[in-house]
Order: sequence, then structure tokens, then C-alpha cells
Amino acid sequence: MTLRLAVLASGRGSNLQAILDAIDAGTLDADVVGVWSDRSDAQALVRARDAGIPARAVRPRDFADRAAHDAALFDAIDAAAPDLIVCAGYMRLIGAAVLEMRAGQLVNIHPSLLPAFKGLHTHQRVLDAGVAEHGCSVHFVTAELDGGPVIAQARVPVLAGDDASTLAGRVLAREHPLLLETLRRIASGRVCWHEEGVHADGRLMAAPLQLTATDRFA
Repeated sequence: MTLRLAVLASGRGSNLQAILDAIDAGTLDADVVGVWSDRSDAQALVRARDAGIPARAVRPRDFADRAAHDAALFDAIDAAAPDLIVCAGYMRLIGAAVLEMRAGQLVNIHPSLLPAFKGLHTHQRVLDAGVAEHGCSVHFVTAELDGGPVIAQARVPVLAGDDASTLAGRVLAREHPLLLETLRRIASGRVCWHEEGVHADGRLMAAPLQLTATDRFA
């Protein structure tokens, strides 16, 4: 079954473009049914429209509070009937009430090896902490900030002379294959949400899947 994806993005939309390219290449059995952003100037919206995909900004400033914004945003998303909602660089927090109604329906890609370095400015914080390894994670979204069950990760070394920009670029290069391989597993039914944690191939995962240098899971 072709996976119907809704994508949320706040910025450049590079992960969205990776999804669209994989669909076009026939390597991801999915359709993007709509793209939404909290910013009207998000490049992700331009990418979507260029691909003929419905794209809309739902700006928080146009609503009285978070609850009203969430209600409008997810009413629009629900109307597109996605199987999965992908937060691909979406920088706004989503309210707990919305998430509790949609357990297992949202995934997010985060630029750290969760549970380490939740939140913002992960690359500089990694450098400040002096750790030797960094990376990115795809996880199911829950009300806890970057705290939902982790599905998969990709790792990169922290190199001598790195600054936040060079480290961010190395991580971003791994974000795209990590997200795509995770979506392939979800589309094929090999990975799914359960209340007790992530199931892979019918079994509760003891640890996140790890992406290898050949862009496959070990």
C-alpha cells in the first residue's frame, strides 16, 4: 500500500526534497498529500508547490493561542487523510491534546543521538560537551519534547576543527538517508508504533535501528 504522507516543515525543506526525489525515483512507495508550515516564507512550501503538491502556511500569529492554531492545522491535515505525518524540520511545539489523539501517527527527525541533546542548538552543544560522536534520530512524536520512542539513528564522528556549521552539514547528509530508510520500513509495515515501544519485524525493539555507511539498517 502506498504510504500517504503529510509533511510539516519550517525552513528550507531539504528533507522534504529528499522524500520527493525518492518518490520520483521509485525508491519510496509513498505520496506526499500536502505540506504545511508555521512560516509563510518557508522554502519547503515553494518546493512543494513546484512539485504540484498542496502547500499552506498556518501561522501561529493568526490564532488566539496554541490550541486554536493546532486545531486549525490538524483539521487541514486530517482533511488530506494521511497515513503518517512527518515533521521534517518543523520548529513549533505541538500541543499534548493533539498528539494524544494521534499516537503513532507522527514522526520527527532530530539532529542528535536521542535521548542526548534534546531541543535546539544541538551541534554547538555537542561541541561544547566535548563528545566524540554526534548524529541524528527519527522518533515517534509524543508530548515530551524530542522524547518519543526512537526508531532509528545515524552516527557521525566529531572531528578536530569542527565548528557548528561543519558538524551540522555532516549530520544533514545523514538525515536524508536515515529518514528515507525509516519511511521505507514504515511503508512496508516492518516498523510500527505500539504503546510499549517501537516494533520492528513483529518484535519490540531493544534499541534503535542503526544506519550503516551503505544507507541500510544493521
